[in-house]
Amino acid sequence: MKIKEYLKLAIPFTISTITQPLLGAVDTAVIGRLEDPSYIGGVAVGTVIFSTMYWLFGFLRVSTSGYSAQALGSGDEGKGILALLRPAMIAFIVSLTFLILQNPIKYIAMELIRPDADVQRHALTYFNILIWGAPAVLLNYVLLGWLMGRKLVKASMFLQIFTNILNIVLDIVFVMYLKMGVEGVAYATLIAQLTSFIIGLYLVNKRLDYSLVKSIQREFFDRQVFKKIMAVNSDLMIRTICLLTVTNMFIAKGASLGTEILAANAILFQIQYIIAYFFDGFGNASSVLTGSSVGENNLKNFKEILSISNKCTLGLQIIMSLVFYIFKDDIISTFTTIDTIIALGKEYHMWIVIFPFTIGIGLVYYGIFTGATYTKPIRNSMILSLLLFFAVYFIIIPIYGNHGLWLSFILFSLGRSIFLALYIKDFENKIFIENINKAS
Repeated sequence: MKIKEYLKLAIPFTISTITQPLLGAVDTAVIGRLEDPSYIGGVAVGTVIFSTMYWLFGFLRVSTSGYSAQALGSGDEGKGILALLRPAMIAFIVSLTFLILQNPIKYIAMELIRPDADVQRHALTYFNILIWGAPAVLLNYVLLGWLMGRKLVKASMFLQIFTNILNIVLDIVFVMYLKMGVEGVAYATLIAQLTSFIIGLYLVNKRLDYSLVKSIQREFFDRQVFKKIMAVNSDLMIRTICLLTVTNMFIAKGASLGTEILAANAILFQIQYIIAYFFDGFGNASSVLTGSSVGENNLKNFKEILSISNKCTLGLQIIMSLVFYIFKDDIISTFTTIDTIIALGKEYHMWIVIFPFTIGIGLVYYGIFTGATYTKPIRNSMILSLLLFFAVYFIIIPIYGNHGLWLSFILFSLGRSIFLALYIKDFENKIFIENINKAS
């Protein structure tokens, strides 16, 4: 495999995935045009609540993509259908649970974050509207993961780009023209979520061979397969819990430092999301290609993918860091017109300059490991990174305040990269060499 072939997959995935954080950035930028920083804080807190809920079950997309890619590599269409139906059942059950437990969820969230009264009011407005999109969001994770695993790049791009652009347009119309405030942001997102699910269902339905459904009915509830799926998903859920613990502690500590710090951190966090999603696009490409290599049991092809992933990651790290460093003033000012928030954003901007070099390998290797559905190293590396975060968080923040908060986050990101990279040799032995020995 050549870099050109890798980029043919990575660039479309990056273009499609980057619309997601851009959506959050537009939410923040549109609300940031309103005079009171509590609007930004309210959307930030509301976003954290849904991130906590949905990221916890982000494995529905990630593991679906891995199993779908492996089925494609092995040429087994029956397994391809099962890779869709099994996680879809889980997504449906979980989303109904969210709807039933919505009142306890928002109560617990407010007790944990404890934002100012105005921020809490806006956050609850956002939550009460957007909670009804839960079934569409989780089921769409499965639909998108399945399309990506099948290397259906155009369909994946269309699904994400169209619905996110729709969300952005509705954001601008509802907030800036109809003056709907936080409600406008929430309704724009809800409409986009429902639209995304409908389009995703249509795109997947076109590609399903229903003649195979009867032949796979007995396999659907295979205990051993479900045991493996649950083990993979449990590892990914633990990984997400670690990530959400860091995110929530970061937001909560920012809130305790004042509404203006909370707003400035929210803007910088949106910027780091955008950077992270660029790497996530490369990670998605590495995931699909790795999954296909595992399905084919092709170690040579995997080593080529790993080498190309490393080179592309380094190039992207340099580009991301330089772009933000050179255009930091313009980028920060895009999110808000409030001078005090802009000044605070500039004060802490160097942490975002450093960020790409700490997170790049962690996100791209995450794609590699999930593509093989070998998830124990992901779980272990995240637990170690979380422990590193705790150590810095509780020792440094009392001394350096918000700079200490950002330092703890940056070291957490660096830990994700270093600890996971240490498992690569074990990955090759476990996934390829052992299988080759068994086959011989």
